[in-house]
Amino acid sequence: MNLDPFGSAGSDEDRIVRRKLSDQVLERLRGMIARGDLAPGAPMPSERDLMKRFGVGRPAVREAMQQLHTMGLISISHGERARVSELSAEIVFRQIDMMARMILSASPDNLEHLKKARRFFELGMVAEAARNAVEADVAALRQLVLAQKGELGDPAAFIRADIAFHRRIASISKNPIFVAVSDAMLSWLFNYHTDLLIWSGQEKVTLLEHEEIVGFIAVRDAAGAEQAMAKHLDRSAMLYQHRQ
Repeated sequence: MNLDPFGSAGSDEDRIVRRKLSDQVLERLRGMIARGDLAPGAPMPSERDLMKRFGVGRPAVREAMQQLHTMGLISISHGERARVSELSAEIVFRQIDMMARMILSASPDNLEHLKKARRFFELGMVAEAARNAVEADVAALRQLVLAQKGELGDPAAFIRADIAFHRRIASISKNPIFVAVSDAMLSWLFNYHTDLLIWSGQEKVTLLEHEEIVGFIAVRDAAGAEQAMAKHLDRSAMLYQHRQ
């Protein structure tokens, strides 16, 4: 038996592949951001400085910088030095936004799975809110319901106000990951029923349900808030339709 690990041709995993210079620059810069060598909000080094530091040409630096921007790790503004972004759960979910939309478009089953996941998540969030909300939280929710009521007749604004209401409930948890999850799921779902919601004639029902949810949160009734949210989500779930 030949036990020599180098006695036969290597597998694909063993082969050394020549990597693009831009990929190597990207890896170095990403490491510097992760270690804190490039702090959030700090300007990125100039192209000339990066070219000199890494011994590469301008195309490699520019391609790496564009990839960092696409990842959400830096922000690039015309005429200004690129800056390091604040690392957050929101950035992570933003990176999968396009892929999530493609997955949802691919099959009606995926949309149903997301609706169920959102229901499970929001019931937990509203119960948490009822247990922990302070007067300022309740006042903010009531103000959001009033603001949404003022947007009747403006489809886009009404939906933005709806998203803000549910996001505010998640924010009562003081957990930024919960807020990021809420933002992501609401963004993906509302992409499907923006047009259907406005023609459903259910806007006023939505407002009444929001008011009921706030009422239970205000009196710290977690079970009541959860039940009201379940009723709200079960009714509105029919507004999300898979687009062919």
